Amino acid sequence: MNELDLRGLRCPEPLIRVKLWLQQAPPNAETMLLLDDPGSRHDVPRYLTRQGHHCVVHTASPEHLLLWVRLCQKETKLHV
Repeated sequence: MNELDLRGLRCPEPLIRVKLWLQQAPPNAETMLLLDDPGSRHDVPRYLTRQGHHCVVHTASPEHLLLWVRLCQKETKLHV
């Protein structure tokens, strides 16, 4: 499992980097995300959840947030 350390980056850069990671990550990829920006600590997990990915808080402290993320494939629907 890899780690994406986004500490020291200010909003919106952590979210942008997460979106870039999502574009290149293989299906069902797992990673640990480290965030310390207050806005990103709220926005990134919310974004991942809305996109249908599993996002679990591993560690939450005043200094940082450590998230475990597993990507989920979105089902494609065929229109007949």
